[in-house]
Amino acid sequence: MRTRQVLSSTIISMVNKFYPETSHLKQGQTPWVTTDKNATKSYGKKINQTPLVSVILDLVRAEDIQERKDGKKLRDIKKEAVARMLKQSYKQGGCMTSVELAILLKISPPTVGKYIKEWELEHNEVLPRRGSIHDMGPTLTHKKIIIEKLFIKKLSVQQVSRETYHSFQAIQRYISKFKQVLICYKKGMNINEIAKVIGNTPRLIKEYEAIILEYKDRGFVLEQIINTDAKVDSQYETIVNDLNSQKN
Repeated sequence: MRTRQVLSSTIISMVNKFYPETSHLKQGQTPWVTTDKNATKSYGKKINQTPLVSVILDLVRAEDIQERKDGKKLRDIKKEAVARMLKQSYKQGGCMTSVELAILLKISPPTVGKYIKEWELEHNEVLPRRGSIHDMGPTLTHKKIIIEKLFIKKLSVQQVSRETYHSFQAIQRYISKFKQVLICYKKGMNINEIAKVIGNTPRLIKEYEAIILEYKDRGFVLEQIINTDAKVDSQYETIVNDLNSQKN
């Protein structure tokens, strides 16, 4: 009897989690089941082996309808919807992919990817999607934004971690990898040589090389970047910054 009660309770809990009541939803909202943002070890796993979470998304807002009536382009409305839903999902413990957003917005995954790239460059902010949070796939934009914040804007590792939805450890890896590529580039090594020395794919090296070449065109002294240590806040500074970010 007790076993049946536990089983029934578990089933009810699962139903409530993945099929929540919809009576409380506002017009334009939709429930969605996506990857748990903490499932960082899910790379290479099938979706039935990956932790999932249910979230509520603002698919269409009243403001969207009014802005469309006022002549705002549909692509701009959808681009903002992509950014909005990625952020909403992350705040509720989720981590969405471009394919999921494409299904919801009835556009292609490449179009979603284009919107994400445009939005991130326009706002100099990384959107919390599965490709960047779980470090999957070619995500040059978030590498560029992270390095820009660290070495050009001189933000601390903790600040960049908060602003880009990346762990402290992930930020440290980007610092190490970028400097390794930069040192090899300064020595005149080509992409394949750098890839072999560092132990990464030529594709990844090309991504970092694109960032290096842009900085060179912008007049930054590469030697200064090599010799610059990323700022790490003290424990006190971290606490103060966390409190200030909560107030904002």
